[in-house]
Amino acid sequence: QIQLVESGGASVQPGGSLSLSCVASPSMSRNTRLAWFRQAPGEEREGVASISGLSGRTQYADSVKGRFTILQDNAKNTVYLQMTSLKPEDTDMYYCAAREFGGSSYDALSQSAYNYWGQGTQVTVSS
Repeated sequence: QIQLVESGGASVQPGGSLSLSCVASPSMSRNTRLAWFRQAPGEEREGVASISGLSGRTQYADSVKGRFTILQDNAKNTVYLQMTSLKPEDTDMYYCAAREFGGSSYDALSQSAYNYWGQGTQVTVSS
């Protein structure tokens, strides 16, 4: 099994930037797909970004395209979410997720695709 720990959440001004980190232990494998989700109270958990360990292919929610970038560093067993041009609507608890199931047919931005989750890190965007 895998343990995920997020960090980097903070309070920032609109238009600002922030980078979140998620460390996987004991390690990530080439089969591991990683993703970031976010959720506010009373709202559905939203898939923000995903990256394939096999192909490097990325997917982004329409609401963050052009502003957020997902990156992974296999040597550090870490996945990052780089966020720019932050908006108040980006205020949420952000969660790291990992998939280590077999198969290849699934929605990479759906909660059901992932079987490991971190505890979350809070991002607040306000002036």
